[in-house]
Amino acid sequence: MRTWIADLVSRGCGFAHGRAAAVAAFVAVAASAALAQPASEVGGEAGLKLPDLSSVSFLGMDGHKLLMIGIIFCIAGLGFGMAIYMRLKNLPVHRAMLEISELIYETCKTYLITQGKFLLLLWVFIAVVIILYFGVLSPVPGKPVMTTLPIILAFSLVGIAGSFGVAWFGIRVNTFANSRTAFAGLRGKPYPIYSIPLQAGMSIGMMLISVELLIMLFILLFVPGDYAGPCFIGFAIGESLGAAALRIAGGIFTKIADIGSDLMKIVFKIKEDDARNPGVIADCTGDNAGDSVGPSADGFETYGVTGVALITFILLGVKSPTVQVQLLVWIFVMRIMMLVSSAGAYFLNSAVARARFADADVMNFETPLTSLVWVTSVVSIILTYIVSAVIVPDIGGDTTQWWKLATIISCGTLAGALIPELVKVFTSTESRHVREIVASAEEGGASLGILAGFVAGNFSGYYLGLSMVFLMSVGYYMSTMGLAAAATMIAAPVFAFGLVAFGFLGMGPVTIAVDSYGPVTDNAQSVYELSLIEQEPNIAAELKKDYNFNVNFERAKHMLEENDGAGNTFKATAKPVLIGTAVVGATTMTFSIIMALTNGLTQNVEKLSLLHAPFLLGLISGGAIIYWFTGASTQAVSTGAYRAVEFIKANIKLEGVTKASVADSKKVVEICTKYAQKGMLNIFIAVFFATLSFAFIEPFLFIGYLISIAIFGLYQAIFMANAGGAWDNAKKIVEVEYKQKGTPLHDATVIGDTVGDPFKDTSSVALNPVIKFTTLFGLLAVELAVKLTETNPGLTNLLAAVFFVISFFFVYRSFYGMRIGTESAAAKAHGAGH
Repeated sequence: MRTWIADLVSRGCGFAHGRAAAVAAFVAVAASAALAQPASEVGGEAGLKLPDLSSVSFLGMDGHKLLMIGIIFCIAGLGFGMAIYMRLKNLPVHRAMLEISELIYETCKTYLITQGKFLLLLWVFIAVVIILYFGVLSPVPGKPVMTTLPIILAFSLVGIAGSFGVAWFGIRVNTFANSRTAFAGLRGKPYPIYSIPLQAGMSIGMMLISVELLIMLFILLFVPGDYAGPCFIGFAIGESLGAAALRIAGGIFTKIADIGSDLMKIVFKIKEDDARNPGVIADCTGDNAGDSVGPSADGFETYGVTGVALITFILLGVKSPTVQVQLLVWIFVMRIMMLVSSAGAYFLNSAVARARFADADVMNFETPLTSLVWVTSVVSIILTYIVSAVIVPDIGGDTTQWWKLATIISCGTLAGALIPELVKVFTSTESRHVREIVASAEEGGASLGILAGFVAGNFSGYYLGLSMVFLMSVGYYMSTMGLAAAATMIAAPVFAFGLVAFGFLGMGPVTIAVDSYGPVTDNAQSVYELSLIEQEPNIAAELKKDYNFNVNFERAKHMLEENDGAGNTFKATAKPVLIGTAVVGATTMTFSIIMALTNGLTQNVEKLSLLHAPFLLGLISGGAIIYWFTGASTQAVSTGAYRAVEFIKANIKLEGVTKASVADSKKVVEICTKYAQKGMLNIFIAVFFATLSFAFIEPFLFIGYLISIAIFGLYQAIFMANAGGAWDNAKKIVEVEYKQKGTPLHDATVIGDTVGDPFKDTSSVALNPVIKFTTLFGLLAVELAVKLTETNPGLTNLLAAVFFVISFFFVYRSFYGMRIGTESAAAKAHGAGH
């Protein structure tokens, strides 16, 4: 089984032509190396030097020693994650359910191996630019190229490995938890089927943040200051690439499978997760590929890139080495503290939830999840003020800045709790918007139900957008209260926005935990159905004998479905938090580019204006990319889903069998993998060369472009994520509360859900890594363009045109090479030829 997907890429997967075009595109990139002269100036962020952390004292010890203690907390966080991992593995589970969860894991593992190989192919694109820039055009000053270049390349691979590793850990934990949750439902009590998915999520969250923090502390503490810049920039680019690839491809995969599986409920009037449906295993794999792998890699990258952005700002925007050390140490102590506060809040909330619900027969699954988010936020905010007062009581002679900085971070931490509450207004099963969808579909069918979902998504953009603006405004106001003078800092408000993004992630383990709750609950329901446990001979007596409880199958199914609704809601709540972080964090990263282009805001500042035509054109251009990306990612889903549905309808067997054949299930997974990679390749190359092209056209056009994709991307992502979440839970209300499966109302809400699938789990969530990858890669792209312009402006213009043509080719191909009609004609022609 392990090799049947892994061989897909080598067998072609239908996009050999795309690979050939991609390789040919390197001719254009390589031209810049052949015709440009090496520069001796600073190599951007990679040329930054860290100050001596041991030069400033904190709590009677120097900064280096203080952060060394932080490594102990990171190791403890890893231990926390592994302890829960082992606990979940050892929970009781029936063999029929275990068999299904292990099949899902093996399928996920094979998919991940395939994606790992694909990811290395994409890394070659980044490696070429890194080699050209840091090896030829702008080597790190004072350091041999043969030393710095391998470091940057190596740490880009470390970044990819980090994203990939936490994604792998996430699917292993989730596939332990899904069968254990399904089995726990048989006992008839709701608390265990809440507790197990949350434990899995906390395991992933603590592991993810601990690994990220450990790697960054290693660079900060053990890599010489002259080389830390190359390490950080390489690491950030690598993890950004890993997250973008895994998030986009995973989002395409999961929704092809989900739509293909769901539509069978309408076509054949079969139940949810019917074992005879060969699309169900692919759907379970997709739950992990899209809803576990994607968020894990995305969260890992978001945490790291935000940190690199702040480090870069501190080194570029703060003049005093002493204040640089103070802020660097403070930021990392904050991260360590937030790791501790998340763990503490989890234990506190668990104790309360256990006391309230352990013996209850009925519980609202959203209640303890909501309290966990708020408890973590409150604990983190309190500790932020206390620790800030202790660590930085005096910054540049100002004894008031500690509470102002703590307030700025707390704006982000508050957002981490406030945004989920606003999201629930539009996506919860208790939401009036979601019930409006059900009511609309009841009278007007799928059409009115879909329109009601559009309303929910658009309204959510208003509320969430203004809430972010308000919290950023508070951060801005605080930054005007002497921060620039005390820290001798340029553009203090930009630093404040970076700290708000930092605060968004303050409760990172809990944000990841409630997000990961969803794929476990979704899989648990599927595992229950696929196990066919109700058909096991003498199952009731066996469970009584082996596990000492009386089973109630109907109650178990009801609770698992109800819990899936809570999982849908909290999957939805994490998405705007991550996209908000991307947009706010991109502000800080874009400022780094502005600093380089304006020589520290001393020249060309007038070009950052609507009066500078290229800047205005860049603002308009970014929106075009966002809307194309939305269409391209949805096209990959719709074409893949068409192929999956076509295969399932032709091969599903409903008479005389109890479950689908393994071969048919494998074929559906093949289809999902093929179109995930095909869509990902088109999207990645188009984004990659668009970034190069706009950077080469004109640097300040590129600044406008970056600002534009952040703003357009923010609202597009919020709208799509929450409209999709609303449609998803409208279907869940009909299934769980109304108990009207198989009715016209159910069909209407299933159609709404399939429309919402690529909205919420493909296009919207993938905008987050696209924004960050474009901004981060833009650091290299724009500096590469500036260096080339200094020596050969004609070549820069030529390459801008060549890069745009390459990007446009893959934009064109993302639709016309993926069309259902075109593919059908090609398939028929191929069949006729044989």
